[in-house]
Amino acid sequence: MSTTLEQVVSNAKEAIRNNVPDKAISICEERLKTESNMLVLWDLLANAHFLKKDYVQASLCFEKVVELAPGSPKSHQNLGMFYQSIGKFNEALQCFQCAVNCDANYALAYNSAGNVLMKVGQRDTAQQYFVKALQLNPQLADAYSNMANAFFLKGQLQAAAQGYAKAYSLDPSLKSALANQYHCLAMMCDWSQLEDFTRVADTLGVEGEVVSPFTLLQLEDAPERQLIRSSRLVMVNFGHGTKWQRPPPTKRPSKLRIGYFSADFQDHATLSLIMGLLRHHDHDKFEIHGFSYGLVKEGRSLDQAKGYFESFSHVERESDDAIAELAREKKIDIAIDLKGHTRLGRLGFFARRMAPVQINYLGNPGTIGADFIEYMIVDKVTVPETHKKYLSEKPIYLPHCYQPNDDQRSIPETNTTRADFGLPDNGFVFCSFNNTYKTSPREFDIWMRLLKRVDGSVLWLFKGNDYAAENLRKEAQKRGVDPDRLIFAERFSQSEHLARHKHGDLLLDTFNVNAHTTASDALWAGLPLVTLPGEQFAARVAASILSAANLPELIAKDEADYQAIALDLALNPEKIMALKQKLQEQIKTCPLFDTAGYTRDIEAAFEAAYDRYFKGLAPDDIDLTR
Repeated sequence: MSTTLEQVVSNAKEAIRNNVPDKAISICEERLKTESNMLVLWDLLANAHFLKKDYVQASLCFEKVVELAPGSPKSHQNLGMFYQSIGKFNEALQCFQCAVNCDANYALAYNSAGNVLMKVGQRDTAQQYFVKALQLNPQLADAYSNMANAFFLKGQLQAAAQGYAKAYSLDPSLKSALANQYHCLAMMCDWSQLEDFTRVADTLGVEGEVVSPFTLLQLEDAPERQLIRSSRLVMVNFGHGTKWQRPPPTKRPSKLRIGYFSADFQDHATLSLIMGLLRHHDHDKFEIHGFSYGLVKEGRSLDQAKGYFESFSHVERESDDAIAELAREKKIDIAIDLKGHTRLGRLGFFARRMAPVQINYLGNPGTIGADFIEYMIVDKVTVPETHKKYLSEKPIYLPHCYQPNDDQRSIPETNTTRADFGLPDNGFVFCSFNNTYKTSPREFDIWMRLLKRVDGSVLWLFKGNDYAAENLRKEAQKRGVDPDRLIFAERFSQSEHLARHKHGDLLLDTFNVNAHTTASDALWAGLPLVTLPGEQFAARVAASILSAANLPELIAKDEADYQAIALDLALNPEKIMALKQKLQEQIKTCPLFDTAGYTRDIEAAFEAAYDRYFKGLAPDDIDLTR
């Protein structure tokens, strides 16, 4: 009995739903032998190949659908979505324009075009497309979510939070909108819905739609779920990735070619941290290549960094395939991902396999969850032996802190006074210069108790945004503390920011997401900090930094100890002075700021990782502490 077309379609759809693309492909191809122009089968075949991450065949099938239905906006839309997913943004925009040419009221095409424009930095134009999409279809949840993304990037946080909430109300399966709403409210220190988010935290990104693990780092300290979120996100978007096809060379290269990939080659924390590493690289043993996919193409820091690379490529408008091919043309031996799941990260070209060894380093505070990234640079504090199970990568343990630092950063001499920053001439100055989203009621309760116990003290906070400042003042008042005792630091240039640290007394760390660059900045500027390590990588960074700065006494055992350490230092001026003196003496000798020594360590890590590949060995733990 012959199988009807309806049954064939149903069986293929079920195979795709069950993540069995090969079965769907077999079903479709068998029927296409007798009905070669059946549109629905070519569409299913395209989706099956895409699910399998066979982008060459998927492209041919999506193009076949357009050939068979040139007047259908959906066929152009699907081809455009495919191109967008593989980083071919220009081709995607052309497809969305074709969809609109077929149907001027096709809202999905306007929404998708706006999304692509966002990716290439044209936010204002993108918003116009989202507005048009919503005019045509006011129930299009994804357009509200994308509009919220644009608001968020422009700093319009309240509008962004409202947009995410609207998207989720229209489509409760859109868990990414819920996660983004939480992150947006956290940026504003708006804790009014925190209990609601906490109740669903263990399911977000673990069940249903995938979400960015970065948005939930502050919500819960749960490395096991962060691994699940990361792995699911990677699998949905990139699958297992392409395996390196070439055999190891018969002769080891005289110089290893290292490729650093980032969107942050600009006046950004990442470049600030690695500048010394780039400067100290041994060019007799390594060739250093930079690949920038950020929108910033000029600046003092970038100009300085470019001098440390053998080549530096701006690839922000290139497709993932083109970037991967460029890296292969340059014969990169080790590709370093400096972004991971953080904003503007692009894992697509890593999934296409640019080098035999690929490493997660610095920018992503935790695992990437991809089997096409072999290693992660860590240390024994951020990732103890008991925590290796939370990484998809094999750990490379550096002898000290995983984080690099530049020992040549200058701190300008200034004649500023405390009054210039709204601080009292006398009285203890507690500080927290972390990004606003890192602060939760858990830390804030302790900070307010400290202000109550230490007469004349103030809390000097990074302002971040007006909403956060207003909300934190209200939270202080709820806890019986005069809101005027919260002083907010405006955004300054990096050098000016370092210079004003001299007016603070003690940096108070946040818990689920520690101070990272902020912690090293403080120590370099002579400002000690107290931290409480948690479980996930992001919650253990400051403890690693303090260990490498030879200041383990500032690592608390629990919340009570955290408060006790801070209170003891605040109530005993001689202790805080002695601590600052110790810090000043340690700066030039401690491992944290030994940039040359750090560079030799990470070069040894690169050598060890490549040697395993060269010898035909599978990736495995690399421990340079032994």
